Amino acid sequence: MTAWIEMISDEAADERLKALLDQARTPHGTVDTVMRVHSLRPQTMAGHVALYRSVLHSEDNTLPFWFLEVVASYTSILNDCTYSLTHHFMNVRNLLRDQPRSDRIFTALKAQRPEDEFQGKELALLRYAAKLTSDVGRMVRSDFEALKLAGCEDGEILEVNQVCAYFNYSNRLLNGLGCTTEGDVIGYYKGDDEA
Repeated sequence: MTAWIEMISDEAADERLKALLDQARTPHGTVDTVMRVHSLRPQTMAGHVALYRSVLHSEDNTLPFWFLEVVASYTSILNDCTYSLTHHFMNVRNLLRDQPRSDRIFTALKAQRPEDEFQGKELALLRYAAKLTSDVGRMVRSDFEALKLAGCEDGEILEVNQVCAYFNYSNRLLNGLGCTTEGDVIGYYKGDDEA
């Protein structure tokens, strides 16, 4: 686990930080760099864990988890965040369990041509996420209305809005502190071994 910033190990953590590190642990018992990077200011780790889980892993979401991971990956591509892309596109692969399709999706997203693999509501949501990431100051009501015309419900729009907004935050955290995936377990999903 590496970053430009100092990170406190489990062994050196005080009681408060130990408790927060335990809350941030992945299902396999480790703390990924994306969370440990907060160790000098643990209160931000607490907020980050809560936001991440509520945005991407809530059972109240109605869009499929694999598609929310596609949104996360596309946002990370647009921000050139290798850390998030590595983690979250592996989740797309694990969830889809269709290597040729996930390869096509990756190629389309990297080319910034989601229309090569998506259509309808999914394409509209990916275009919305792209503009929200790359041209946020030019968002207008017609961007939202285009989603409605494509058949998106307001709750689905909010889900994509929040995943995109979260990954814009996270990508800046990771790139700005020089985080790498070294030592992280990549692409683990809690239910992977159940399927």
